[in-house]
Amino acid sequence: MASPGTETMLALERQQVAAGARLLAERGLVLGTSGNLSARRGDLVAVTPTGARLADLDPGQVSVVDREGRVVAGELEPTSELNLHLEVYGRFACGAVVHAHPPVATALSCVVDEVPCVHYEMLALGGAVPVASYETFGTSELAQTVADALEGRRAALMANHGAVVHAADVPAATDLALLLEWACTVYWRAAAIGAPRVLGDDRLAEVAAVIDRRRYGATRPV
Repeated sequence: MASPGTETMLALERQQVAAGARLLAERGLVLGTSGNLSARRGDLVAVTPTGARLADLDPGQVSVVDREGRVVAGELEPTSELNLHLEVYGRFACGAVVHAHPPVATALSCVVDEVPCVHYEMLALGGAVPVASYETFGTSELAQTVADALEGRRAALMANHGAVVHAADVPAATDLALLLEWACTVYWRAAAIGAPRVLGDDRLAEVAAVIDRRRYGATRPV
């Protein structure tokens, strides 16, 4: 049980988690109570509660836990996938984690072992997107196999389950979640027509160099 006077703990992160949950619901990446988001500051994590409708999530419903998963603020039990979030934070220097069940990404997770890099924007995801082997939701085994798949990547699919991304903060993580579903949709549609062309390491290195040189994706004065 949380201690009295903790209502303002991680207030910004709780607001961002709630806003991110509503955005992903609006865009169709989560449905009903499925999916979960979190944001970390220091040794504390703001995380969506289990059983909450993400489309209507309020910051006051977001729980705060410590690195051992103990609730230190909020009145609701954290998501059943808390193990997954804590494992990712334990492995990577990130500030936010998004786990969702996007329809196309989830469909591909039932079929492929990897989503190859078919568009240069997938560089933001780390390139090709691996598919972690199936494990029961909420288990430490799932958390570990997904974190293994995320090595060197910002995104991974979870076999017959969904997708997960991590980033510096919740806005960046929700952007990656949307990008991942877009990339999976592009691959799916291309594969329905024929064998998609895959961008090799040499092409991706060229793109990375151009992005760095032109500061692609950032506004700048003329």
